Amino acid sequence: MSHADPRTVPLLDLAAELEPLRPDLDAAWRRALASGQFVLGPEVEAFEREAADYLGVRHAVGLNSGTDALTIGLRALGVGPGDEVITTPFSFFATSETVLLLGAVPVFVDLSPDGFLLDPNAVAEAVTERTRVILPVHLYGELAAMDELNRIALRHELRVLEDAAQAFGARAIAPIGENGEVSPPSGRSAGALGHAAAFSFYPTKNLGALGDGGLLTTDDDEVASHARRLRNHGSERRYHHLEPGYNSRLDALQAAWLRVKLPHLDAWTQARRRVAARYDTLLADIDGVVTPRPGPGHVYHQYTLRLPDGRRDAVAEGLRTRGVASMVYYPETLDRYGGRAHGDLPHARRAAAEVLSLPIYPTLDEEAQSHVAYALRAAVAEAARPHGG
Repeated sequence: MSHADPRTVPLLDLAAELEPLRPDLDAAWRRALASGQFVLGPEVEAFEREAADYLGVRHAVGLNSGTDALTIGLRALGVGPGDEVITTPFSFFATSETVLLLGAVPVFVDLSPDGFLLDPNAVAEAVTERTRVILPVHLYGELAAMDELNRIALRHELRVLEDAAQAFGARAIAPIGENGEVSPPSGRSAGALGHAAAFSFYPTKNLGALGDGGLLTTDDDEVASHARRLRNHGSERRYHHLEPGYNSRLDALQAAWLRVKLPHLDAWTQARRRVAARYDTLLADIDGVVTPRPGPGHVYHQYTLRLPDGRRDAVAEGLRTRGVASMVYYPETLDRYGGRAHGDLPHARRAAAEVLSLPIYPTLDEEAQSHVAYALRAAVAEAARPHGG
């Protein structure tokens, strides 16, 4: 392990990921500095081209955050006050926050049973004459049921905006070998499965910047043109503003660093899948622990367990006392912040009460994972004792 204390396992280790790239990152910084163009400019244009090529889309629009990518994506798809956007109640707040900020109504539908993703049947039932967009989330790096959701959208003349903040590199077809290896990129990618998609480059993401950053992808020329206008105060030329927009332009320095990191993403994804496969083996015989399904294309932004019977918080504390970090993504459903729930959302509420994410990152080694498994086994046993005794 790369840690001084082999019995301490952090949730994420960004330093270990970045250290081998330091010479290339330094060179990218010097290149961007020498250009004298620090907002948009050639570095951003180059990254947009490279990202679009990697994802298999016509357009990639660099923005300053994943949240802005959602907001601008919704506006570019025509969402406005009073419109309805069908989405998941089990996600980070930005998913519904952006809908609310536009004066639209997030309509929350339930998850598929025992999963973390939108239930297409529930989506179909929630469509009304005011629905404009379906907003699925590829949560934890697992692809939503895009074929079914796109069929619903086509039937009702709706648009689909992917929240792909946690899924850069996830592909609908991704052959996986016995040790988690994936063949060179193949199949349709997250970001190319709907009418548009929003990505985040927050540093903790699988492809993270060294600060904030975001991307909107689309094959639609008009959506891309509108997004580029919106990111620049609604302007296509200086001091001529066609509509109120945003100051949401990707920094050249972040683009330069992302260009360094993008070629390494597939190798990092392979490493994450190997880590996930080891967890699957190490944790398979722990009673009461439900491991995630290794779905096709999953890029394991998080490795998220289910711990039923109200033991989640006690297990998390047991991990902490044994030097293992964990996190709850997410402890509450988004309907509490506004919008409208379609039904009682029992599967989403159960997920919010049961989920716990373990450390996962490309450099997580077998010794560290063995300690996580030991700590989890002990914490689960401890939580099962009456009153912790």
